[in-house]
Amino acid sequence: MYTLGINAAFHDSAACIVKDGILLAATEEERFTHYKHGKRPVPFSTWELPFHAIDYCLKVAGIHINDIDHVAYSFDPYLLIGEKYRGKETIEIPFEEGRSHLNEEFGNPWEPLFLSSILNAPGQLRDGWPHHLQQRFIGCHIGREKWHFVEHHISHSASAFNCSPFRNAAVMTVDGRGEQATTTYNIGHGQQLDRIGQVNMPHSLGLLYEDVTTHLGFLHSSDEYKVMALASYGKPEFVNDFREIVQIGANGQYTINNQNLTERFGPKRLRHEEFTKHHFNVAHSLQLVLEEAMLELTGWLHEETKEDNLCLAGGVALNCVANARIRDKGFFKNIWIQPASGDDGTALGAALWLDAQQRKSDEKTFVMDHCYWGPQYSDAEIEKQLKLWKVPYRKLENIAEETADILAQDKIIGWYQGRMEFGPRALGSRSILASPINPAMQARLNEVKDREDFRPVAPVVLQEKAGEWFNNAEYSPFMLFIYDVKEDKADQIPAVRHTDGTARIQTINEQQHKDYYDLLKAFERKTGVPVLVNTSFNTLGKPIVCTPRDAVECFWSSPFDALIIGSFVIEKENDNRIYSDTDVSAAEAIS
Repeated sequence: MYTLGINAAFHDSAACIVKDGILLAATEEERFTHYKHGKRPVPFSTWELPFHAIDYCLKVAGIHINDIDHVAYSFDPYLLIGEKYRGKETIEIPFEEGRSHLNEEFGNPWEPLFLSSILNAPGQLRDGWPHHLQQRFIGCHIGREKWHFVEHHISHSASAFNCSPFRNAAVMTVDGRGEQATTTYNIGHGQQLDRIGQVNMPHSLGLLYEDVTTHLGFLHSSDEYKVMALASYGKPEFVNDFREIVQIGANGQYTINNQNLTERFGPKRLRHEEFTKHHFNVAHSLQLVLEEAMLELTGWLHEETKEDNLCLAGGVALNCVANARIRDKGFFKNIWIQPASGDDGTALGAALWLDAQQRKSDEKTFVMDHCYWGPQYSDAEIEKQLKLWKVPYRKLENIAEETADILAQDKIIGWYQGRMEFGPRALGSRSILASPINPAMQARLNEVKDREDFRPVAPVVLQEKAGEWFNNAEYSPFMLFIYDVKEDKADQIPAVRHTDGTARIQTINEQQHKDYYDLLKAFERKTGVPVLVNTSFNTLGKPIVCTPRDAVECFWSSPFDALIIGSFVIEKENDNRIYSDTDVSAAEAIS
């Protein structure tokens, strides 16, 4: 049984395909269209489906869209359609904002357009696909009988619990919003989820964080992680303001009150304005109160469920500083977070949830122990492209050893190996790598990627050596927790030690990604350091690279030194190169 999972309602459009409980492929639309997050979360883009991501999933499964048994869409519009409109064939949409009574009924005059776009998604799937993707979509006759709207927070929760290593767990989802819920609490057992509580709109920790992101001059639903990084430079000057805004009640409830940010914190920062201590302090105070709230809520959840295991989901679960606070508090013995815990992961959760319901299965069939579910390209495919583009390259005899030599020379490389990651983090398939030994490397990488100066860079470390370099570090494959850098190691890896002494680490073992692991081992043999700097293979405002073309274009338009792509290396200063011939036609190269 094939189940196609789709996320398209808000942002981070994505698709996945599950066969009889096993994930085959998962990817984000942005990697194909080069539009970060796939689209902006506005009602006028809701109709857009992630056709490129769907096409990739169908390709991996080797099927046509008509071979899909069920489609799981991670938003249920019927939870928002009141009794007044159930069964009706039409709904009113205003010509102009502010000139319709619908604003009172829905809270937003464009909510009917948003809901109508979702309700009509099955028709869009049938005939809205781009012309160049017709091979796997032409003749689509997926009907409403195969289409299932899955509640957004069930999709989030299942994306964490249903592919976790736990048979039983407490599950908490915290995001901006679903249909009505902004925070939900479930008990997971087998493949089932039992809802024990929720917080509804307009009270939302996620939306509060988004609002402050906007106030600080960043792009909401995109740059919240920058606010988390900015917070490390500040002081809790406004912590009482945020404690007034965020009021924690009983039974996992909270309210968000009187959050007029301009009134409290002054005018919004414009995008190109300098950062001041004021901005640092606002970010720090927000982050601190978010952590306090998350601790209060998980404390209640543990007391309510008595479970040893916790699964976290939703966009707020990407806040690795808050995650570490929950871990260190010790309410739960084990915490698991899926690498695509934002809205992209709801495609996975909806598919896994629906698959279990349709098969009436309560047995775990899939545990996600890595994030490599996207496209990959063979050496033959890569070399054909390099020859067509007349790119100078040479073939490596030993990828790990020769790449480690380049890194040991304090050079910055693009690393393009294997299947692309699912989720917002680059974790060793589409990464920019460098040595952590030079303290100037963090500033160099921020310059290479045209990033803000305050942004930290993160380390990848051999799993078996993690505890030797980072306090109490063990298994952390998805870069979703911070750890303190050990004092006796700090001077050896200064580039990855943030201003507060922490690092957002990724651990890697041989089973997860052998090429990546072998590179770390080779670098350790040459330098004595089993750690590399790992940041995403992209530049400012662009998604992580997907195809060989993306990688080569990013490399040649960015000031880093070498690109390791499959078994080949391209270097900007090297005389030992092969200048590709012209015996490959364009048609052959793109076929």
